[in-house]
Parts: sequence; C-alpha cells; structure tokens
Amino acid sequence: MAQTHKVGETPATALLKSRSIAYTEHPYDYVEHGGALYSADVLGLDPYAVVKTLVMQDEKAAPLVVLMHGNRSVSTKNLARQIGAKSVEPCKPDVASRHSGYWVGGTSPFGTRRRMPVYVERTVLALPQIWLNGGRRGYLIGITPEALTAVLDAKPVDCALPL
Repeated sequence: MAQTHKVGETPATALLKSRSIAYTEHPYDYVEHGGALYSADVLGLDPYAVVKTLVMQDEKAAPLVVLMHGNRSVSTKNLARQIGAKSVEPCKPDVASRHSGYWVGGTSPFGTRRRMPVYVERTVLALPQIWLNGGRRGYLIGITPEALTAVLDAKPVDCALPL
C-alpha cells in the first residue's frame, strides 16, 4: 500500500514532522473531481477510512474544517446545531483556498494558512488508521486518528449522512 515514491514536503507534513507524528505517504494520479472515493479506489483503501477535509463557514462567514468519511456527506443542519451556529455551508473553492492555503482537491487539515476550528465525525476517531490529504493533489497520508485531536484539537461531532 505505501509507495516508495517520495512527495516533496508540504506545510502539512512539515507540521507533522515538527510534532513527531508518524505518517505514511500514498501518492496517486490525481483526477479532477475524483475525490475521496476515487483515491480510495486507486489506492485499494476502504473509503470509510479515507477522510475528506472540507472547508466550510458559518452564518458569519467564519471558516471551519470538517473531517468526514470519504463515503459519507455532512448534515450541515446537525453540524450547525452541535457547534452553536445558526447555519453552516461549504465555502466556495476560491474562499476555501484562501483560508486553507491549499488548492481544493489537495486540502489537508494540517498546516493550514489560517487557524480554524476543526470538527471530526466521531466515528472517524474509532478507526485504527485513517488516510487523508497530505497537502497536495494526488497525495494521501496515513496516520492514526489520535493525531487529529493531538495536533488539531479536533472536536468530535455526529453529522454523517449517507452519500
């Protein structure tokens, strides 16, 4: 599963290295709009364990990050209720890029340009291993879910919906 091809350092991997968080590298050929389901398929991973990084905003346009299973979507209504917001919606791609410092399709929750609150679907934290974007299109990293709470102070939420 782990490939020997090394991807250059990204802000995400630099942050993980600085915190001594172990990770594995999983590059793949990026396809526009392929998403988590595509990367899971080409890398032979369970899409439930491939975690998408979604940059969203509340009714005041304050950005936040949601980490969700690759084969689930976010109930923005449930999320808003749990975080005390009136509403939550996805950011437009250019806005998401401005907040995160990453291209859409290559967004990692680690090493974002702007510090944002991070929320993680509670069931992600129960997995033994997860794969998420390493800060570049076509590049996943494998880590333990504990890194999400240790490095990002990610708060668990229950907002998953079937795709």
